Amino acid sequence: MALWTKVLLFFLLLSVFSDLSAESPTVGDGARRVVRIIDGDTLVLKPNDKIRFIGVDTPETKHPKKSVGCFGPQASEFTKKLVEGKKVRLELDEVNTRLGHKDKYGRTLGYIYLEDGTFLNEEIIRLGYGKITTFRFSHRDEFQALEREAKEWRRGLWSACN
Repeated sequence: MALWTKVLLFFLLLSVFSDLSAESPTVGDGARRVVRIIDGDTLVLKPNDKIRFIGVDTPETKHPKKSVGCFGPQASEFTKKLVEGKKVRLELDEVNTRLGHKDKYGRTLGYIYLEDGTFLNEEIIRLGYGKITTFRFSHRDEFQALEREAKEWRRGLWSACN
């Protein structure tokens, strides 16, 4: 094969793989260090990206106009214990593409996966540290089932806040 053919083939393959990675819902290589926890459903990834967990609403702990919600400190501590200072994988949801994957405060909307593969958004709902949000997201049916189970078994806020 001629040199120019090899070069052409190289650039063709490079453009194909670049297009595939642009469509991927995973940001970068997926491994990002957690810098700090803001509350149970929001954290900061290195370098300084605020991430709001898609589909999850934990009780408030830091809102300037709201009081600390029932079970809010426990939800924040749960998230902090699992991820602070650790690497996580951020995944975006295609449902939020039209929003540029941002909420009204400019935070990136994302799913968080721990290094062991644990789906943090799901764990928060399953264990009753938060409830599902009202806006659209891909895992809604799963999260609704997990929330019903958490209520039924009176886990977390479903026990402490009734």
